[in-house]
Amino acid sequence: MNEDATAHAGQRAVAESIERGGGDGGGLSVTELLALVAQDAREAAVEPGAPGGAADSSVPDVEGLAAAIAKAAGRYLPAGHLAPDADFFDAGGSSVHAVELAAELERDLGVELELDDVFADARPVGLARRWLETAGAAASLALPAPPAAPAVLPAPRSGDGTSAGTRAESAPGTRAESDPGTRAETAPGTRAESALGTRAETAPVTRAETAPGTPTTADLPPLTATAAVATAATVATARREDLDQILADLALADRLPFVRPPEPVPPRRILLTGATGFLGGHMLLDLLRHSDAHVHCLVRAADVETATARLGESLRRNRLPWNAEIRRRVTVLPGDIREPRLGLSDELWHTLAQELDSVVGVAAAVDFLRGYRSLRRSNVLGALTLAELAATGRPKPLHHISSIAVFNEVGITSLGEDDHLAHVDRLVAGYDQSKWAAEAALRRARDHGLVVSALRPGGIGGHTKTGAHNALDLSSGLISAFGRFRTVPAFRHLNVAPVDWVSRVAGAVVCEPDAWGFDYNLTGVPQTLDDVVRDMALGGMHVRVHDWDEWRADTLARLEADPVPELAFLTRVLTSPTALKLCEATLTGPAAEGERTAALVEALGLPPAARYDAQAQLRTFERLADDGLARLPDKDDQPYLWFTETTEGTVRPLDGGRTDGAPCSMSLTLSLASMYQLVRERRLDVTGRVDCPAAHPEPLTVVRGDVWVRPDEGIPHRHGTKHQLLRYRLRLRAQDGELWWLEGHKYARARRDLWRQTRTLTVELGREGGPATLAGEVVVPADSYVRDQVDGIQVAPHLTGQEKRAAKLTWLAWFGLEMGRGLLGPFARAGADLLDLRRTPNPTEHHR
Repeated sequence: MNEDATAHAGQRAVAESIERGGGDGGGLSVTELLALVAQDAREAAVEPGAPGGAADSSVPDVEGLAAAIAKAAGRYLPAGHLAPDADFFDAGGSSVHAVELAAELERDLGVELELDDVFADARPVGLARRWLETAGAAASLALPAPPAAPAVLPAPRSGDGTSAGTRAESAPGTRAESDPGTRAETAPGTRAESALGTRAETAPVTRAETAPGTPTTADLPPLTATAAVATAATVATARREDLDQILADLALADRLPFVRPPEPVPPRRILLTGATGFLGGHMLLDLLRHSDAHVHCLVRAADVETATARLGESLRRNRLPWNAEIRRRVTVLPGDIREPRLGLSDELWHTLAQELDSVVGVAAAVDFLRGYRSLRRSNVLGALTLAELAATGRPKPLHHISSIAVFNEVGITSLGEDDHLAHVDRLVAGYDQSKWAAEAALRRARDHGLVVSALRPGGIGGHTKTGAHNALDLSSGLISAFGRFRTVPAFRHLNVAPVDWVSRVAGAVVCEPDAWGFDYNLTGVPQTLDDVVRDMALGGMHVRVHDWDEWRADTLARLEADPVPELAFLTRVLTSPTALKLCEATLTGPAAEGERTAALVEALGLPPAARYDAQAQLRTFERLADDGLARLPDKDDQPYLWFTETTEGTVRPLDGGRTDGAPCSMSLTLSLASMYQLVRERRLDVTGRVDCPAAHPEPLTVVRGDVWVRPDEGIPHRHGTKHQLLRYRLRLRAQDGELWWLEGHKYARARRDLWRQTRTLTVELGREGGPATLAGEVVVPADSYVRDQVDGIQVAPHLTGQEKRAAKLTWLAWFGLEMGRGLLGPFARAGADLLDLRRTPNPTEHHR
């Protein structure tokens, strides 16, 4: 069962690379991955005596099948083994590993499971029960109800007013795919170290312990067949065993001690989890910039050196500084929020409990495919461990990064900061359930006197200045797909805000005592479908709007035909029925409201929320394109605006063999793919032809052409007397295949013939790879300039009349301003020379 370490490391590296969308093995869709696994199966011999093949029915019961599944799953894990009641993902498995495991189970054991079942409860015992129930074997085996994990917070220890500890379940030697966030599980009947150093015996149970009087789904009236059909027809519902576990987890908050309010002063020593994540890293820098606090960062690692290296690497990856001054004010704590007492020693736990004056919980497992049981240790039990720390010793406020996903119920009517959360039984995705359970549990903690602030971001967009983004964030994936495939699904609102604004406001809540203890929606200004379509059109990405099902099918077909490794996670989301419910709720939900957040921002003088529009997304979209996710406008896109230009003139050979000029003319079309092209590149695309008999008897066709407006910011040539207005660079091809090049410039000089200067182009021509052989001037006829380049401007036909007029005016205003600046330059320089009263002119001034 234990494989060679080197071989396993290579297998895991490739799998993780595929999952992230990078590496040499990237780009496989789920379908292709299953096919690849099936092909490997055909080439491998079935191990004799293996616990069942496709036709083997020797698995006697749940325990036997769970053991066989655990043995198969162990081959994909770093430790090489998996306990039957341990979670596959917490043990180090990835989404790609889960796909391979599902294929192996079907091939070798005849156990056919939907991927959603694997993600929903990735424990071998849970998978065994699920398959046997689906196969109709549950009645004959008389299966007990699926047990909830027996994790409870013990009653407060007498005498010190603090919690006596936490019983925890742990998967031996496991790690989650998240920042510090979850506790470990142990199999029933084993002993586990409690949060405050005591040991608690955990016995096998069929349902988690709950506080007296806490209802469970077993207490609910039975659901009749008619009612079940009616319910399924109206809303999707959570799994019954997940609801049992959620109710049990909520009861853990009732075991927290009662505490007095914290001292209302700005914090001086802060514990921050999740600093290696996208939002957490930005919050670390904001806390350091806008307070005098010293920050303790809990980082999942085995030792201080590894934890420090991991933190520095993540900050640099997000284009954040990591220098000596930051390191001086940061203490890195190797630990794991999944473990009791955060994986810290008893001494360090008590030291922090007495010295800290604020706890900030950002760490979470963000995975839209995994089920509640797989995420609860990161997102629910981890939050309760932080609540326990906040309530232990010196009273401290807890600032919990929640999510707008707590409202992700299809059909919900409002997303206000003080509105009721979604009905948990109508949350299908495990991520939504886990964020709901964490916030609901911490609301109970408030009843014990704990000061808890719930901060709910929506989609977290890229940084407006640096362009740093979270490539695996769902909003980044959707925006990348919008830009790459030029299609958008119909939606009501997108509640997305840039990470720099979210981080700044969240940091302000931590540092301002008057803001503690409230709920905040950090969602910025919601975007409508019209906003997104308009912004993308302005950026040169003319998108078509589809309904959700059509857009999903089209996107999956494109990703299958031309795989994009960096968007492989989006493929998995769009093929998961559970994740699709999350997407549906996100796209059909109302706009989030944030009156309290807006009032806080105004009171503290922070930058107000602004729509995350095309300008704000500009650098992020460039980074997305650089990383292979999005696609910037290019010459293959439909032009946004275009006009024609005709020039006539003469050229002469540069070898001096001919003194009279030979005729030369150009018929060109200058176009813009987007306003982005203007703002960022100051460039126009060129097509058309050049007629120059002195170069070639046949017309030369423009293969590729570019025109730059005031290149190099108009830096002058020839001792400052010639200021660049336009630069032309064309690659030409004759009918016989011969290639030529043309370079042209329009210059501004301190002369009165400004009208002619704007129309005159100085050109040079030569064969490709050789020097210029012809040079001369061509001029735009005065009678065609206004007709072609002002009145003759054409705009993309799919735009509305108002948008066409705006596009024309924007281009003319921008181009006119640039030409004005270019023409003014030489006159300003000449005026400066006239006013220069120095007695000893330099050689350049002699020349002028």
